[in-house]
Amino acid sequence: MTKMALEGITVADFGQTWAGPHAGKLLADMGARVIKIESMKRMDVIRSLPPWADEENRTLNNSGYYNWLNRNKFGVTLDLTTPRGSELAKEIIKISDVLIENFSRGVMDRFGLDYASVKEVNPKIIYVALTALGEDGPFRDFIMYGRPQIYMSGISFVTGYPHMQPHPTNISWGDPVGANHSVFAILSALHHRKKSGQGQYVELSQWECLIGISPENIMDYTLNKRVRNRQANRDEFMAPHNAYRCSGGDLKWVTIAVAGDEEWNALCRAMGNPEWTHDEKFTDTLSRWKNQEEMDRHIEAWTVGYTPYEVTEMLQKVGVAAFPCLSNRGLVEDPHLNDRDFFEEYDHPELGNTINDGLLWKMSKTPGKIRGGAPLVGEHNNYVFGELLGIPQDEIDRLAEEKVIY
Repeated sequence: MTKMALEGITVADFGQTWAGPHAGKLLADMGARVIKIESMKRMDVIRSLPPWADEENRTLNNSGYYNWLNRNKFGVTLDLTTPRGSELAKEIIKISDVLIENFSRGVMDRFGLDYASVKEVNPKIIYVALTALGEDGPFRDFIMYGRPQIYMSGISFVTGYPHMQPHPTNISWGDPVGANHSVFAILSALHHRKKSGQGQYVELSQWECLIGISPENIMDYTLNKRVRNRQANRDEFMAPHNAYRCSGGDLKWVTIAVAGDEEWNALCRAMGNPEWTHDEKFTDTLSRWKNQEEMDRHIEAWTVGYTPYEVTEMLQKVGVAAFPCLSNRGLVEDPHLNDRDFFEEYDHPELGNTINDGLLWKMSKTPGKIRGGAPLVGEHNNYVFGELLGIPQDEIDRLAEEKVIY
């Protein structure tokens, strides 16, 4: 087998819900041995969220959401509120290169697993605290999931239509964005440790990471004192630049983006050079930008006669950027993604044959992959505590009876 990029790296994953588990998933996809630590007393809440493989038989093991975020991982149950549970967690940390946690500020301290304590048992650990609002500042003690960060980051203010109120994105983008930032920081820290032998404490605020993905809004105000408003699907310069209804029902749309006169002329030819395209309102980029509403009505009168993929094929052939707006089913069935083997199949004891999105990037020499599904509750207790930590089976059984391993 081709060696994976992070083979030999062990991660103690204390992540909960989305942010922490997503970071652990990305590392596991690249070959790291990721040990997910949870307990029946404080089970990862994502285990109780839909979608379900079987709506009539919901269990802690068959949430699609949980299984997506925790594939490729080992799983143990450990009551961190007990002294022995905290000690066992430190034993796992001793054999780990990375620790990930996204609890609210102070939770790991109460478990006795703050960075200062962890560094005593493993000086070379890379400790990642991925809190919602950071470890310092006036909001540091607030408890928050990802949704409010959308509003606090300003992204909601620029999302929607100009004549309407700011629109929520309905996705807690702070979680995956923060997770991606943390993985980049982990890889940087591993590189640094390889050269220096030093571990690191990495502290990220999901909120601050989220602000960083819309720099144009921040810089426009910083430099020009100008507050950007919502502009729907419009672009600052390109026109047309929108999503257009197609044949086949309300969910069939195609996106089209035209960068200049050459692409505009190609679009006109693809549409059959209709009479309206010769109007002086549309003869140059600035004129088209100023008259977008009228232009979009004309373009949509053409796109509604075709499916999104038909429009895409016609326009891409002549060098115009276009692609369908895809539903979740549309993504899974998309021929381009499937031709690139973007989706991978694997078997799970409760989910059966499952399809997940694979890695978002391809590496020729050290490719990542889905090696297995998410762990069942406590599935790898014997492997981690017995084989990796060397605890005798009778002691593991006793700890289970005492609900330390629980």
